[in-house]
Amino acid sequence: MNYLKITKYIYLGVGFIMVYDFVTRWNEDPKPWLSAIIAGLAFFTYFFRNKFAKKFENRNRHNNSN
Repeated sequence: MNYLKITKYIYLGVGFIMVYDFVTRWNEDPKPWLSAIIAGLAFFTYFFRNKFAKKFENRNRHNNSN
């Protein structure tokens, strides 16, 4: 389960790379909306995974204390 802690940071990195791609290609004729959508999904996935990882950690901590 240790790899799940790493994958959320991979999503964060992909999000920043897509934001960089979106900003650098903004003046091109077909606007890079796909990069913006992928960046938004990557950031959403990072925060979603982070929230549920904390929730599961709190639940496991609570179950172990009883």
